[in-house]
Amino acid sequence: MNTPLSLAALALAALASGAALAQADDMKKPDAMATPAMEKCFGVAMAGKNDCAAGPGTTCAGTSKMDYQGNSWKFVPAGTCTSIKTPRGMGSLMPIKS
Repeated sequence: MNTPLSLAALALAALASGAALAQADDMKKPDAMATPAMEKCFGVAMAGKNDCAAGPGTTCAGTSKMDYQGNSWKFVPAGTCTSIKTPRGMGSLMPIKS
């Protein structure tokens, strides 16, 4: 009589551990909605606020010397760059000659 009860308990334990493993596996997968796609947008960063590439004589992030410097970029949500308006024009997916 203990055998059917033991088998039922074993089956229940297997189902519970399988569900836990499936849930743990889902947590490893990146959620596309949590991190939107980003793109480099040139000419939209304020002085010292660029993400990288601020031209000759600079090293990287935070090194742009002037607002809206054409060869410095900022990460923006994908698809929004060319609609960003600045006093010098629109954002660009390619470096802008200053």
